[in-house]
Amino acid sequence: GTARFDSAFAAITSRKSFKEGGSGLFDRSALYHAVGEYKFTPSFGDITVGGNFRMYRPNSDGTIFSDTLDRRITNQEYGAYTGIEKKLNDGKYKINLTARLDKNQNFDYLFSPAASLIYTPDKNHILRFSFGSAIRNPTLADQYLYYNVGRAILLGNTSGYDSLLTVPSVRNFFEYNRDKTYLRYFNLDPVAPEQVRTFEVGYRASLFKRLYLDVNYYYSIYKNFIGYTIGVDADVYSTIFGINELLINNVYRIASNATDLVNTQGASLGLNYFIGKFYSLNGNWSWNELNKRGSEDPIIPAFNTPRNKFNIGISGRDIETMLFNKIKITNYSFSVNYKWVQGFEFEGSPQFTGAIPAYDLLDAQISKSIPKIKCVFKLGCSNILENLHYEVYGGPLIGRMAYACVLVDLSKK
Repeated sequence: GTARFDSAFAAITSRKSFKEGGSGLFDRSALYHAVGEYKFTPSFGDITVGGNFRMYRPNSDGTIFSDTLDRRITNQEYGAYTGIEKKLNDGKYKINLTARLDKNQNFDYLFSPAASLIYTPDKNHILRFSFGSAIRNPTLADQYLYYNVGRAILLGNTSGYDSLLTVPSVRNFFEYNRDKTYLRYFNLDPVAPEQVRTFEVGYRASLFKRLYLDVNYYYSIYKNFIGYTIGVDADVYSTIFGINELLINNVYRIASNATDLVNTQGASLGLNYFIGKFYSLNGNWSWNELNKRGSEDPIIPAFNTPRNKFNIGISGRDIETMLFNKIKITNYSFSVNYKWVQGFEFEGSPQFTGAIPAYDLLDAQISKSIPKIKCVFKLGCSNILENLHYEVYGGPLIGRMAYACVLVDLSKK
C-alpha cells in the first residue's frame, strides 16, 4: 500500500525476465498449420488419405525459450496417413486398417498403425475389437524452454546433458563430511516422443426392447513418458588442507523421458432403460488403473484419474402428458443426475501433489421447446446441493453453478 512498494512492483512486473531483472514475459509467437484430407470409394472399399504440416515460430526474446542473442527458433513437423474400410458378408463384418507416419525435425520418423474389427450378428448386438497406436511429440517447452526460477533453471532438451549430479548424492556429500565418493553422476539423453499402444474390446446390445447396454475394456502400454529430471551442475575440488569442496554452478530441471514401460487399463459399463415413450433411467460406471509394474522411476507422470466413478440418472424427452388430468404438458424435457467420484492422489509438480477426497454431485436440467418460434429454453444447475469439493490439488473449491440459455434453430421450417 505504499508508494515505494507500488513503484517496485510496477518496475519488476514491467521488465522482462533475466535480461532486465524483472518477471515479465514477452510473446510474439506464430503458428502456421495446414491440413488436408480426401475420401474416395472404389469398389473394394472406402479409402481415406490425408496429411498435415505445422511450423512453430516461437518468439519470447529469451523470457521463456532459449531464443536469446538474436537466435530465432523454428520447429517443423509433418505427417501423412491413409486408411481403408471394408464391409464383408452383407455388412456383418466391418474391417478398418489405418497407418500414419509422423516426422518432427528434431526426432526420427514414427509409424502409428491401427486396426479394428466390428462384428454385427444382428441389429441388436455389436462386438468390436481394436488395436491402436499414437505418439505425442515433446512440446516447444520440452524442447526449447529456458526459464530461470531462482532455485533452478527449467530447460528443454534437444541435445542431452552430460556429467550432472543427482540431488540426493549432493545432499549426502555435505552430510557425510564432504566425502566425494557419495557423489553420483549421470547423463541425460535428448527428450523423445511419447508412444502408446492400446488394445480394446467392447460389446453393445439392445435387450428386451427397453435396455441398452455398452461394455468396454482397454489395456494400454506407454513408452517414453515425458516428464523432467533434476540435476546439479557442479565442480569438485580439494583445498590446500585436503578438504573436498563442491562449487554448485546451477541446478537444472530438464525435460526427459521415463525409462520404464507403464501399463494402464480400465473398463466401463453403461446402461439405459427406457420407460414408456418419454422417460429413461441411465447409469454408467468406470474403473481405471495405472500399473507402474514395480517401477520407482520418478518421471512416470501423474495418472490423476479416480479408480472408480459412477453416474445414476433419470431423464425425459419431449414429454406430452396431462398433469392432474387438467394441465397439459407438452414439449418438456428434463434430466436429473447423481455422480460419485472416488478419492485419488493428484500428482502435479512436487509442490502440487496431494489427496483429492471422494465427492458426489447432483445435477439437474429442464427445458421447454416452443416450435412456433423455433426456440428451446433451458434452465439448469450443476452441484445443486453445493457440495464444495476439490478436483485438482492446489486448485479452488468447486461449488454450485446455475445457468440459463436460449437455443434458436434457424434450420427448422
